[in-house]
Amino acid sequence: MIPFLSITKKLKSLIISTFLVIIMISGLQLKAQTPEAEKNFQACKVCHNISGPKLIGPSLSGILERRDKAWIYKFVRNSNEVIQSGDAYAMKLFEENNKIPMPPHNLTDAQIDDIIAYINNGGKVAAEYANAAATEKVSAEDQMAAEQTAQDQKLADMKRDANRNFGTPFYITIAILLLVLVDLFVTKIIKAKFVHTVIILISLFIIGEITYKEAAALGRQQFYQPDQPIWFSHKVHAGQNQINCLYCHSGAEESRYAGIPANNVCLNCHSQVRQGKITGTVEIDKIYKAVETGKPVEWIKVHNLPDHVFFSHAQHVKAGKLDCVQCHGDLKNVDVVMQVENLSMGWCIECHRKTEVQFADNKYFEAYKDLHEKVKNGEVKKVTSEMIGGTDCMKCHY
Repeated sequence: MIPFLSITKKLKSLIISTFLVIIMISGLQLKAQTPEAEKNFQACKVCHNISGPKLIGPSLSGILERRDKAWIYKFVRNSNEVIQSGDAYAMKLFEENNKIPMPPHNLTDAQIDDIIAYINNGGKVAAEYANAAATEKVSAEDQMAAEQTAQDQKLADMKRDANRNFGTPFYITIAILLLVLVDLFVTKIIKAKFVHTVIILISLFIIGEITYKEAAALGRQQFYQPDQPIWFSHKVHAGQNQINCLYCHSGAEESRYAGIPANNVCLNCHSQVRQGKITGTVEIDKIYKAVETGKPVEWIKVHNLPDHVFFSHAQHVKAGKLDCVQCHGDLKNVDVVMQVENLSMGWCIECHRKTEVQFADNKYFEAYKDLHEKVKNGEVKKVTSEMIGGTDCMKCHY
């Protein structure tokens, strides 16, 4: 009897354990093929199809039949390291795919497993996530629309504040001045001449101040935001997709000009990405039309300086180590580029006086030996552009 009870208890334990294992496996299965996998796979789809023709790299269907997970984890995180280790399969892939290494991806084992499950499911999230994903997509679109509206309103407010020009006060002051002069010399309604004198002096001061401000602003284009031939969102590219500014504006480190990317730079990604989240296929198709016709996209330059001003991107970006946001604003959070600063001489000089230069260990400034010695001795705590000639007239007006 006792052995029977013992066997019964063991059987119950086995059933419970099996049940728990099933629950755990089910739970793990629920975490596979998630919307996160679909999001992470966007980086893969630029170079890989799940099935069908080969793109830059091979199709991913049946990847577990070709390699085990341990190898996949290493290769996804750092393909160069696997290739350089002499791995025969990795070297073969490298040779077969035009010696283009796969960029490293900072993904956990669980995230890679999730992507593999997504691939095995034919590029679809699990059914239980489908409705939630659709709702999330609608919410994301609503959020983007709300953000665009807020951005448009902010721009309108900034333009309104900036464009509160002095036209109306100027003309009113002119009218008052003329009336006072007529009364002083003709009608003589006001008997006390000191009143005329005070009004005339105040009017002349206001007219002079307005004339100075308008003359100083002549040729400047703060808040300039032209319509571009293609609707391009910096928020999507630099913000959401985290594309480095220098990838598109490669001249910024070596040239006076940051440069406008050529069509082939766009096609590095858009040869595979044919549809945008916001604009669909319409805007991306314009790139293909430009390639087909041989006519370049006529982008409109937003930030312009007078012809008598010398400005070098290389000197500021590479030598000065300045971040793009210091002159161009937070482009990662705006769709359409706008000139946010006035780019006046006063604005530049103020920056040269206050902004600390990355002086130490910077080859560009090796010639300033005396200043390096003072920094080393503690005589100088902070080096600014002004201290190395950044406010000399001939630096910008040669």
